[in-house]
Amino acid sequence: MVEQKVVSEIRDLLKEKDFRLTPQREAILVILLNNDHDHMTAEDIYGITRERNPEIGLATVYRTLELFEGLGVISRLDFGEGGRKYEYSGDREKHYHHHLLCLDCGEIIEFNEDFLDDLEERIATQSNFKIVDHSLRFYGYCAKCRDGNNEG
Repeated sequence: MVEQKVVSEIRDLLKEKDFRLTPQREAILVILLNNDHDHMTAEDIYGITRERNPEIGLATVYRTLELFEGLGVISRLDFGEGGRKYEYSGDREKHYHHHLLCLDCGEIIEFNEDFLDDLEERIATQSNFKIVDHSLRFYGYCAKCRDGNNEG
């Protein structure tokens, strides 16, 4: 039920911006909704989509991700060598979740503590700069890798 409601909301948003929710876009959206706690590359999304919709092309996936990102439906995360990954934005507030990145296996773990509000406000006041977003990443070793690594 929640998925159908979100699809309907995205359909309305696209229509409002003079776009259509094509079957290919809907297939990609459903994959993002069903994997809303994962951080997937365009290739990951393409692979899953292609299993259900063999006619879809990688270029369509990239164009759809770009459109969804532009509309705020998804967030693109740039993790350096790990490449670009995407996640469904949903009802998450900006500034609400951050990421822990394992240097060994590449696992990405979200954490939902936003303790930067005071710092952000101070920086904005001191620099006369309107901050609209921030991103925080910690690099280290997940529990599985930590035990086999001398760093942890």
